[in-house]
Amino acid sequence: MTLIICGLAEAPAIIAARAPSHMVTLLDAASMIETPAPLPPERHLKLAVNDIAEPAEGLTLPDEALVQRLLAFAATWDASAPMLVHCWAGVSRSTAGAFAIACARNPHADEHAIARKMRASAAHAYPNRRIVALADDILARRGRMVDAVEAMGDYDYARARPFDLPAAF
Repeated sequence: MTLIICGLAEAPAIIAARAPSHMVTLLDAASMIETPAPLPPERHLKLAVNDIAEPAEGLTLPDEALVQRLLAFAATWDASAPMLVHCWAGVSRSTAGAFAIACARNPHADEHAIARKMRASAAHAYPNRRIVALADDILARRGRMVDAVEAMGDYDYARARPFDLPAAF
């Protein structure tokens, strides 16, 4: 049961090499991509959102409906093959989405353990704080998800690369 997190540029090679059964795309509307072969369209969730945590004119702020769609889509994944979660750079939106999915699939797991695993796998991970806060509320984690990503500390954007995160803890 594996989540693969990456940026847009790495997605085609990962799809070819690892054959994920499901894919989540978190990009601004202008950058949205078509469903890549061989994925069926119903297994590709496209979420048009900007990488922001506060409202900004002309940009799409992550909202509760977006996170609800993400979690509902992830619940359809049987985990027999990996799920690919990507954004533009694989740093913020995709890491937040993967973190939310891992927390949802493991309702009794320690959020800090999931965040520590993410940090150990990806020095560049900086989960979008708005997506995490919304997921925290939806999953009734009482601020523990927010605290866990804050505890991850600083990040090194220059070391961005695809990585795996277990979906089972």
